[in-house]
Amino acid sequence: GKHRIVIPCLGHFKEEYEKVSKLYMNNKIRTTKYTLLNFLPRNLFEQFHRVANLYFLFLVVLNWIPLVEAFQKEITMLPLVVVLTIIAVKDGLEDYSKHKMDKRINNLLTKVYSR
Repeated sequence: GKHRIVIPCLGHFKEEYEKVSKLYMNNKIRTTKYTLLNFLPRNLFEQFHRVANLYFLFLVVLNWIPLVEAFQKEITMLPLVVVLTIIAVKDGLEDYSKHKMDKRINNLLTKVYSR
């Protein structure tokens, strides 16, 4: 099997550490669900799995048909947009707090056993 080489990241071992550490995956913790690039599409995808949001989307689409139009198009969209925005802000803040906690945990000092 493969053996792992542990090199202290101190002083003159730094170059050797950087060379060897590229061979292995890091052990950072990541509990966040989103990144900056995938936040909007992934959040909308998750929100439209809720039946209530699909119902309001159906009403918005139905209201764009001239024969069925009951209200102004913008008024029909307002509840859906407000709910989607509030939930997106809540999810974003929760994910940001998870990111801060992950960063704090990943930067903790650890003790290494040495004989």
